[in-house]
Amino acid sequence: MISLVPRLLSEALAERAAHPEAVAVAGGTDLMVAVNFGRLRPPALLDLSHVDELKLWGRENGRMSLGAGVTFARIVRELDGHRPLVEASRSVGSPQIRNRATVGGNLGTASPAGDSIPVLAAYDADVVVASSTQERRLKWSEFFTGPKRSALRPDELILGVEWNVPSGPGSFAKVGTRNAMVIAIAGVCVQLDPAARAVRVALGSVAPTVVRAPEAEAFAAETIAWDEPDRPLAAAAAAEFARLATSAATPIDDVRGSAAYRRHAVEVLARRELEWVLDDWRAGC
Repeated sequence: MISLVPRLLSEALAERAAHPEAVAVAGGTDLMVAVNFGRLRPPALLDLSHVDELKLWGRENGRMSLGAGVTFARIVRELDGHRPLVEASRSVGSPQIRNRATVGGNLGTASPAGDSIPVLAAYDADVVVASSTQERRLKWSEFFTGPKRSALRPDELILGVEWNVPSGPGSFAKVGTRNAMVIAIAGVCVQLDPAARAVRVALGSVAPTVVRAPEAEAFAAETIAWDEPDRPLAAAAAAEFARLATSAATPIDDVRGSAAYRRHAVEVLARRELEWVLDDWRAGC
């Protein structure tokens, strides 16, 4: 197996163009499992772990950029102003895995169970990709095309993600068979944006790709008393929001959980998270 080890982004893109058959690897926490179990035998590996340009993040004029090489451990340490992403990052694997696993790896694997993806969907993020000749920005919904499938071309690399920072609080939670080292049975992100009078809801592990729940979003946007933050949301309204969120899920039965259980989990998580983010909004968090 050939190992390609560029040090600069320009070198990485040139190697990608010359070796489209190479599999990109940074932390390797998903990829090497497949290699070790004999499910994948790539002819070449393109090691991106030394490309510092992919490890940058920053915020300018209300827009956030996060490099594909930023690890989940760094997100937990450095991005405390983006709580849903921190919550999702903290739920990834073990501390050892979080020290290696990257946002780009989550995007590249394109699993509907990827913990960071519902948050990025709720942020309405763009995925930035590039080849040696051009750079593209794809809406998250355009990037993910199916279970473990994406719109990434053979000559492209994922550079990172970008999103407009919402004005309100958000929350991410998932259900699994235990508290750590677990693949989500269902995951939900609820993001409030009072400036836009909007609520975004994204669901993971309950459809072929991560999905948004537009009916729940529209209902919440119309129901929340945006001009009277202290007015509580009626229990019936919270229940209807949760029901509408569940209607966006199209889960399957598998070894990790039944479709019925996944729907129930989405309903419970969506209701709880809406209540949590509204409480945080009222508290000025």
